[in-house]
Amino acid sequence: MISLTPAQRRFLRGKAHGLQPVIMIGDAGLSAAVLKEATSTLARHELIKVKVHSDDREQRKHLLEELCTQLDAAAVQHIGKILIIYKPAEKPRLTLP
Repeated sequence: MISLTPAQRRFLRGKAHGLQPVIMIGDAGLSAAVLKEATSTLARHELIKVKVHSDDREQRKHLLEELCTQLDAAAVQHIGKILIIYKPAEKPRLTLP
């Protein structure tokens, strides 16, 4: 899992502000299809929003940790039902502070 400094998190939160969720996690949870889609989307965009359709905060927290572990990515933010995840591409487009 990638670690980020507070300044990098702040920068990425600002970049993610205008993004729409591109991955939705429903009742099935973290399925193979969700992981496959998240992998390909992160490879193209580096920074994504994921919407979790669950009212359980602890479950959403666990999903964020599991996603980041499985994808070797960094958790940027968990606010409400939205998770923000970052993974630098082979040729990064975002330059972190």
